[in-house]
Amino acid sequence: MAVPQNRVTSSKRNMRRSHDALSPSAHAECPNCGELRRPHHVCGACGHYAGREVVSMVEEIDLDEAS
Repeated sequence: MAVPQNRVTSSKRNMRRSHDALSPSAHAECPNCGELRRPHHVCGACGHYAGREVVSMVEEIDLDEAS
């Protein structure tokens, strides 16, 4: 079984872990509707990407009003 020969100091351990921190995800404003979206992703609010509509969005249906 592998056993460390010397103790790893807290300084060395923390220096090794310095690159493990999570960074906040980037968001950009959609030029069509103004909602925040991830860069290089289709806008979830309006379905536009690169200046054109790639996903047609359906109006929200209220099931209580239908009857």
